[in-house]
Amino acid sequence: MNLSFIEELQVNLSDFITGLNRFQRIDKLLYENVNWRKETHEHFRYLLSYMKKKNASDMDVGGPGTNGKIWLRIYGNKTPCDDMPLYHDDEIIVLLLNALNETQKKILFEKKNIDFSVELLFDGEERANRFRGDVYFDRNCIAANFRKIDQKVRNIKRLSFPDNITKRLNLYYEKSGLYLITGISGSGKSATLDSIVDMNNRTNKAHIVIIGDPIEFIHESVKCIIRHRNVGDDVLSFREGTIQALRQDPDIIIVGEMRDPETIDTVIEVTDSGHKVYTTLHTSSAIDSIHRIIGEFQPTEQDRIRMRLADVLKVCISQKLIPDNKGKLILSKEILSVDSSVKAAIRNKNIGEIYQMMVEGKRKGMMTLEQDLLNLYKKNVISRDTLLNYSNNRKIMSQMLQI
Repeated sequence: MNLSFIEELQVNLSDFITGLNRFQRIDKLLYENVNWRKETHEHFRYLLSYMKKKNASDMDVGGPGTNGKIWLRIYGNKTPCDDMPLYHDDEIIVLLLNALNETQKKILFEKKNIDFSVELLFDGEERANRFRGDVYFDRNCIAANFRKIDQKVRNIKRLSFPDNITKRLNLYYEKSGLYLITGISGSGKSATLDSIVDMNNRTNKAHIVIIGDPIEFIHESVKCIIRHRNVGDDVLSFREGTIQALRQDPDIIIVGEMRDPETIDTVIEVTDSGHKVYTTLHTSSAIDSIHRIIGEFQPTEQDRIRMRLADVLKVCISQKLIPDNKGKLILSKEILSVDSSVKAAIRNKNIGEIYQMMVEGKRKGMMTLEQDLLNLYKKNVISRDTLLNYSNNRKIMSQMLQI
């Protein structure tokens, strides 16, 4: 056992108590014993400190699939930690419940899932470490993923965006419009958004409202005043936060994610009113992003959304983190910079034509993912297998290799 009191705790539990009833019983016993809570908190700190020392991006704990082990994702690969002891299910329950406040536990027990953030100051450090946590039910157990949030924001130059795209992302050059950062989970969308916020924070005198679930990186106000509104704590939902932001005199609104039609509609409406809005989607390409936004609505609403999207969309960056030849992860990306031709293609339901516009749009800062991957391959940054495996269209990628 890793926690000294687990056997004592289990004396008060019956093997017949399972699932939610067991979680609630453990939570009650934990609440009644301050020393247990203190020990649990210190062990939780130890686990997150261990994760940081291993330079892991993610840590997974709990649930039958872990086999009682701690799992870490390091440079893209997720593996069990054989140098760590095994954990009993009840230990994981104790660790995770102790990390949540009463409101968060209530949400977990009702919805079987809760997203939250953790801030811890480790010994010898001046700045707190932040982690994003996701706790959920897994086969009558509680499991969780913790992701480390970078303490430093990458300078936007390190993302290697074309200069004309970086200008479009800057409030100084464009005051309004919708800017999408898309990609699968773990593709670095939040990090890219933070780089964009940091650039604007250091070059413009403005007001930035960030709505997150949860808030990850905390920006210090430099030239901009920056508000951080956490869904669940400071605001009820992304949609509510976006509507409320209109009354807060913002220049830039950051909406952590567009998860539902209501939020998408609200974001487009707010952008249409003259604000600059950045947000994310879980899609793998610019074209998929446009289809996804329109497809979220009923057929009777799709023409309206299509027309409004054509009016407000300015830039869509779709990205992936891929392994390089040195065993680390690098950013690969696809960029759509909306011009009159792209607008017409969206309005006229010719979205499939946009891919060729990106192929031919280098002068405007555009590129397809396949073009970017091929460029990395020619520079010997990535392997041929990586080139093919991470492309959105393997057939097109194979044809490009033969040219």
